[in-house]
Amino acid sequence: MIMDKYLISHLYQDKENGQWIMQSNDEHQEGVAKMAASFACQFELSSWGRALGLLHDKGKERAAFQQYIRKVNGLPTDDKKCYDNHTHAFVGGILAKEFVGKEVLNLLVNQIVSHHTGLHDYTDVENILKEKQLPKEISKSDIGINKPLLFQEFKDSSFSKSNVDRRHLHHLSRMLFSCLVDADCLDTERFMDVESWQKRGGTATLADLLLKLEAFMQNLQSNATDTKVNRIRQQVQEQCCAASSGEKGFYSLTVPTGGGKTFSSLLWAMKHAVSHSMNRIIIAIPYTSIIVQTAGLLKKIFGEENVLEHHSNFNPDDIKDEEKRGKAKLATENWDYPIIVTTNVQLFESMFSNKPSDCRKLHNIANSVIVLDEVQMLPTDFLQPIVDALKAYQEMFGVSVLFTTASQPVLSGLIEGTNPRVGFKGIEHIKEIISSEFALHDELRRVKLEIDDEGRTYDEIVVKLSGYNKVLCIVNTRKDAKELYDRLPNDGVKLHLSRMMCPAHVNETIGKIKVLLKDEAQPVVRVIATQLVEAGVDIDFPIVFRQEAGLDSVLQAAGRCNREGKNAVGHTFVFSLAAEGRTLPPSMKNANYARLNLPTNSDWFAPSTMTAYFRQLYCRINTFDKKDIKHWLYKPTELCFETASEAFRLIDDDSISIIVNWENSMELVEELKVSGCTYSLMKQLAQFTVGVRSKDFKQLNGYGVVEEILEGIYVLTDRAQYDKTTGLSLDNHWLEEILTI
Repeated sequence: MIMDKYLISHLYQDKENGQWIMQSNDEHQEGVAKMAASFACQFELSSWGRALGLLHDKGKERAAFQQYIRKVNGLPTDDKKCYDNHTHAFVGGILAKEFVGKEVLNLLVNQIVSHHTGLHDYTDVENILKEKQLPKEISKSDIGINKPLLFQEFKDSSFSKSNVDRRHLHHLSRMLFSCLVDADCLDTERFMDVESWQKRGGTATLADLLLKLEAFMQNLQSNATDTKVNRIRQQVQEQCCAASSGEKGFYSLTVPTGGGKTFSSLLWAMKHAVSHSMNRIIIAIPYTSIIVQTAGLLKKIFGEENVLEHHSNFNPDDIKDEEKRGKAKLATENWDYPIIVTTNVQLFESMFSNKPSDCRKLHNIANSVIVLDEVQMLPTDFLQPIVDALKAYQEMFGVSVLFTTASQPVLSGLIEGTNPRVGFKGIEHIKEIISSEFALHDELRRVKLEIDDEGRTYDEIVVKLSGYNKVLCIVNTRKDAKELYDRLPNDGVKLHLSRMMCPAHVNETIGKIKVLLKDEAQPVVRVIATQLVEAGVDIDFPIVFRQEAGLDSVLQAAGRCNREGKNAVGHTFVFSLAAEGRTLPPSMKNANYARLNLPTNSDWFAPSTMTAYFRQLYCRINTFDKKDIKHWLYKPTELCFETASEAFRLIDDDSISIIVNWENSMELVEELKVSGCTYSLMKQLAQFTVGVRSKDFKQLNGYGVVEEILEGIYVLTDRAQYDKTTGLSLDNHWLEEILTI
């Protein structure tokens, strides 16, 4: 057989003629090297990418691996040789250390050793190199690595020339890892799965998409009525256009609700990217509800084939066009699209992950524009590693970052906590696109904010709410939402929104609210909601109530009030439920105290007040690095990738997901019982799940209303336990029925 003459990397059998098709190890390594070099070229280290590709699969030259790959494919093997231990990644790691030196442990060695398992902690890499020996049959000659070129390239790169903080080295390590694992996967796919490989690429350039955006906005402007709000929106867009040609770096767009922030930020990002020949735009948003809304709008402008949604609630199988559906599925692996819309969790946890599947996309963030929407939502517990990551990506990988919000947090200068030891250096310079002379907070002022910090009861608040026909009330917890909703009179329409409702139920209710607000024949519409409507949900009430919270949350709630300026002035009332003994969740206490400590005569909408608020908030923070990420990652010779990856979780979620009975969820459950878990099925079922705390799950389980249909997959079997208005009930409805008889 011809294969006996070559070292095999991959092979498959042609279905039509039964012939074996082989990719030699040299072919694979050269293919990966070429691709990884092109990826690393984005940050001036193409030789390092090439070295990774040439070494990563040298271990496949092992006799044990060659025997193994023949055996699993049903080919003749030499049974006298042992091929049980056919691991191969360690070989390239040993060679990298021998050829280049121990100083490349976290630039070449770890990446090669870990390209299947995920980046290791440095001690584990050292142990692997100590325990393993280079197999005798591995050829050391002609591996194509030029050591002087490697180090000269590193010396000439921006990492050395600009004195990049050595604490950022872990991001460079991960970026090189990304180049290798994506190139490895893509070259394997090109050989093994030609159909998928051919679906990749072919998307439009940002220059092409800019023309579409400009045409869309021109049409929007020509059809817009000549109002003060629309004139201000046009001014904001003009300022964004003027600032877009500025140097790469950090920018902020602080625009009050209703100022056209979404379109203006997109226009700046697109023009900035085109002017600097950047690769893509990545829009990161804290809430999936805003993502769905934003991505839907972008797809209408640019086409579904140019906008990738990557978040838990998006199922690529919902795309009707087969070709576009296939491309979208593949693109979630490495973000090779011109426009990405994702979550903060997906973006930042990938930046700190050690896993190949998460890190594949990282090299495609290089030379891109990141738009962080609703930036005030960045968690203070992780603010230091997040800000440091953004600084690293800007300095080392040519990224520009735009912070957009109506409530701009303090991210520059020295960020100080409860004592100097928890402080850290923020971003050196952030350029604000809209200068203070425009005074947008005055020009777009459409809401009067009234604050009552005296404790009230549920019934007192309900009396106040009942005095208005169209009113939105936002509270802090699911319990408070349920209590107020149950007490609200039934005249007109009353609706409830909370995470006790599954995503499909929430989306349906929001859609219903939008329709009802436009229906003049429906005079009474009262909504009780948790914070899920607070940012980005495009609803407009003349009156909004907000339970006490931080100033940023209060202003976000006020953004749902008189949003389009239909009334001369809207009213937002802030209230306390202290008379009910309701204390704020721990995560909100510091924010509320920071607001309470501001002067009562403050102009709540002024940017200067927001700055003062965040200073007050920060001085109450005990740590900006709750999981001590800097301990695991800021020592260049002692990088602990795996430990840090496990620790960096933006959402500390111990909740258990339960599938509820809504729409066709039970049909999907029956399909799940028959066919088992599939990606597509689980994505669909995600729309019908509610997350509950472990203690609440035990309570429901005790009622006998939850069934585990597959390991770790739970279904609410009793339909009566899920209310069509308020969602999942934690009360035992059977007991309630008995007591009422």
